Amino acid sequence: MSWSLATYAAGGTAGLGVLREDGTLVAPAGLKRWATAMELLADWPAAEPLLRDLDIEDAPPVEADSLLAPLRWPRKVICAGVNYRRHVREMGGEIPADGWRPFFFLKAPTTSVIGPHDPIVVRDAARARYDWEAELAVIIGTAGKDIDAERAVAHVAGYCVANDVTARGYHRRDVVPTDAFAYDWFAAKSMEGSLPLGPGLTPAFLVRDPQDLRLRLWVNGELQQDESTADMISPVAELVAAASQVVTLEPGDVIITGTPSGVGAGRGRYLRGGDVVRVTIDGLGTLENTVKEN
Repeated sequence: MSWSLATYAAGGTAGLGVLREDGTLVAPAGLKRWATAMELLADWPAAEPLLRDLDIEDAPPVEADSLLAPLRWPRKVICAGVNYRRHVREMGGEIPADGWRPFFFLKAPTTSVIGPHDPIVVRDAARARYDWEAELAVIIGTAGKDIDAERAVAHVAGYCVANDVTARGYHRRDVVPTDAFAYDWFAAKSMEGSLPLGPGLTPAFLVRDPQDLRLRLWVNGELQQDESTADMISPVAELVAAASQVVTLEPGDVIITGTPSGVGAGRGRYLRGGDVVRVTIDGLGTLENTVKEN
């Protein structure tokens, strides 16, 4: 039975539970030793074997007010860009014949992340041109630096669904001192509330193959993205290894692994107030966020 670690709000406080495949939220006794998902990840070597033996079937249900992001305050959010073959082509690029290295940027970790049903609040929508990007998120459980690709997945605690909302209108600046400053990744990627994450954290031992997952995204019920993670240029293991060459990966770090084709920018379509964005990764769950203009 598939399940995920979920963070929920009940009576004004946050709790850690399990979201079952049927949508039921339960509180297995084995989770009581950790107050938050970040505490659990910091104790991952001890936590993983206990999670494998959790009693999900007979755990008592939880009456929650809402689901929160599974990791409310990640240490780092590392994002892989242009990592799907068809997406590279739809954005007018070509995959280099050799010498390919993953490309990364950052999102602000504590202000970008929102929950699986929280509103995506946009400001100055016409100018900012907010776009959708369905992505697989990788959650680090074991710290490491200069990790070999062959053992990289051993550092992964789990996976969840992400939407890397991007303000395309802020990405390229018109007034710059030199061409080196033409692109503003911070403004485009770190707008507040620009990373819906969830609905829970599915442990890696429940995911048979992260390169065989189907991602789909709808806007107002219209399918926009539909792709397999098999289309990634650099698979999860290579991304984890490459990121660790730059920074030490720590428990609770999030690596989002790039988006497939079907983004709005290629067709001049962007999010507006009232739009409903739904993202599903088979086996991991669904995000559904309504866009609100501020």
